[in-house]
Amino acid sequence: MRPSLLVLIRSAVAGVLLGTVGPAVPAAADDGYRSSVRTVDAATAAAMTGVSWHRGCPVRIADLRRVQLTYWGFDRARHRGELIVHEDVARSVADIFHRLYSIRFPIRKMLPVDRFDADDNASMAANNTSAFNCRPITGSTTGFSVHSYGKAIDINTVQNPYVKGTVVQPPAGKAYTNRAKVRPGMIKHGDKVWRAFTAHGFTWGGDWKSLKDYQHFEFPV
Repeated sequence: MRPSLLVLIRSAVAGVLLGTVGPAVPAAADDGYRSSVRTVDAATAAAMTGVSWHRGCPVRIADLRRVQLTYWGFDRARHRGELIVHEDVARSVADIFHRLYSIRFPIRKMLPVDRFDADDNASMAANNTSAFNCRPITGSTTGFSVHSYGKAIDINTVQNPYVKGTVVQPPAGKAYTNRAKVRPGMIKHGDKVWRAFTAHGFTWGGDWKSLKDYQHFEFPV
């Protein structure tokens, strides 16, 4: 299929670019995976403004992309999800999640964090897989999280909790703090999920020393 021509329309809303960056791409063997990378449309930009994005964020909305893709749920059915990521990593993200799809790695849900009013705790409690959210580093009130650049993704937050000392986020993740007991949806150093991300230059929060952020993969900013 010949890719459609890129059409970019300048929007007055936060410098947004409207249009399709690329068509939905089926796998060569047509395994059912579909992904598309699109610029942020005006309606999405309006929903993000004042919620997950605000003036002073380190990236413009025009720098972000909507990656829509197929994933396997815990119900063993195919679902469609969406991640908001930086344009620099958008294609890699589509490729990474194709790999996760191919190994049938289950994901509970995948919604932009605006669906939770950009409340990271609410998104984690819902076991939501998400990416962009202009917010401070977890546990701090200053500095920008890598999520603020659209270059970090949190996956299956309950099965892969944030752990620092006695703090476990979300609280339901306490059932998964024993990482030796690997269950569906969990990520482990060296496994296929870890390899899919690290092959594209991402690092894993589960490899950190001072704390463990098992849900978190990030790309250098």
